[in-house]
Amino acid sequence: MIRKIIFLLLFPLLVFAHGGEDHGEGKKATLALSSKYFSSEVSSDKYELLLKYETIEPGKEGKLKLFISDYKTNQPIDSSVQLAISISGNSNIKLITKRVDKGVYDVSGVFPEKKSYNISVNINSPIGADLLLIQNIVIGKQLQVPIEAVEEHTHWYKSNWFFGIIGVLIGILLMFFIMRKPKRKIASGFIIFLCLFPTATFNIVTAHGGEEHGEGGSATSNTFSTSFLVEKESQFLFTILTTTIETADFNQSVQVLGTVIPSAQGKAVIQSPQAGKVVALKVGIGQRVAAGQTLAVIEQQVDAGTQINILSQRNSIDAEFNAAKAQYERLKSIEDIAAKKDVTEAKARYESALKNKQLFNDNAGRSVGNTKMITLTAPISGIVGTFNYSIGAVINAGETLFDITNLDKVLVEAQIFSTDAALISNIEKITTKSNALADVSSYALKLVSTAQSVNGNNQSQKAIFEIISPKSQFKIGENISINIFSNNKTRQIAVPNNAITEVNGKPVVFIKDKAENYSISYINQGAKNGEYTIVLKGVEAGERVVTTGVYQMKTIYLNQ
Repeated sequence: MIRKIIFLLLFPLLVFAHGGEDHGEGKKATLALSSKYFSSEVSSDKYELLLKYETIEPGKEGKLKLFISDYKTNQPIDSSVQLAISISGNSNIKLITKRVDKGVYDVSGVFPEKKSYNISVNINSPIGADLLLIQNIVIGKQLQVPIEAVEEHTHWYKSNWFFGIIGVLIGILLMFFIMRKPKRKIASGFIIFLCLFPTATFNIVTAHGGEEHGEGGSATSNTFSTSFLVEKESQFLFTILTTTIETADFNQSVQVLGTVIPSAQGKAVIQSPQAGKVVALKVGIGQRVAAGQTLAVIEQQVDAGTQINILSQRNSIDAEFNAAKAQYERLKSIEDIAAKKDVTEAKARYESALKNKQLFNDNAGRSVGNTKMITLTAPISGIVGTFNYSIGAVINAGETLFDITNLDKVLVEAQIFSTDAALISNIEKITTKSNALADVSSYALKLVSTAQSVNGNNQSQKAIFEIISPKSQFKIGENISINIFSNNKTRQIAVPNNAITEVNGKPVVFIKDKAENYSISYINQGAKNGEYTIVLKGVEAGERVVTTGVYQMKTIYLNQ
């Protein structure tokens, strides 16, 4: 029994004898990364220049690629740039420049000696003229060659199996040697101590995680570096743009929800005043109409009683008109002897009868048999909506045929809570954006009417704003967000809201350090408005923060 226990206690010696090494052939491959190209860069307050090239042999034609971008925005300089490139201090070397793409130029020339050259770039574009010197263009220098994989062979006397077998044999010999002693309890305790000692030693060794303890050893780490490389070609391809951050006035603001409503002349409903049949439609769906334009004709059905009344009124009007006309003509013919008062009264009677006759003919004079035609005209200018009736349909009085909408002038009904109502009396500007996917513009608003009542359920107030020059981008009933900026300003470092993203659930921004070098910075956010966010920590004034292409930058960083 004691022998079985001793064997079990010796079993860890077999396991830990391996020391945690791999069981393969003992090969470990190491590969040194090599540079793909050489690069030199220079920048000013206007431009950022980057020159990339591979190994250039002296006396042979060398090719270089020049990238020119706006220093503040990283926007590639367009084709209107004027460029003059030469070798500083050596006018005999001619350089040929060819535009490849927006902000990208191929530069070629023959460099006679194996040394460092400086290239002078005289540039003029819409953002201004400048002279820059690109230094240290090394000719004849070779790119680093990748080190091939080196196989490390483990000798037989360094094998894990060798040490394992030796350990077992020593353990067996030690067991039989000690078991012959009379005091087996002491022997057993001594064996247990020897068996536990390799275990403790193994735990101490493996607790270090296998790092190298020598100087210059590289420790294994799963954490990302804050700096990463983004080649200039990728920056131009993904439109990576930056903004230089400065300490500036920050406007406090509040964001409220609003609903687009039509103005007084923004929407009209076309209805029939009388029951009848649609006999003509003069417009189509989506057609733009002007105020006063004929839209439709309704044929009103007139019963016998109504028609008798119409004819009776016509006869009375005709009789009055004929009598007034005859009297006025008679007095007009004897105007020399007739009293002036009688002539004036006869003229007034005649003119009144004429107007009544014209008014009757305009409204009832177009009756044909037992019908009457009613013409519907557009009360406002705008776009015709969908039809509810077609030609030949019978329509009742007050029913809607279609509506006309004018989006050139729209209002917004905003819901403002009491805590934000104070901003209404201290407004600097009000902005909003449309929900149209292709429209990224901000639109200004002006206050038309303050709240006249309070909602008893949530104590909110409704204020009316007018969108200035909406350009028909807002639809009636559309829900939009309104940013109300107050006059209260503070000097702060603020970044555009579109520059902020999240990595591992934390807010970050991407900062451009050099032409192809970027870094990620975790930030501590402060107050926000609809456009900017105060950064309490993580960004310094003068740094260039990525504002366009943030998603692409995040993807590149996470895939590094």
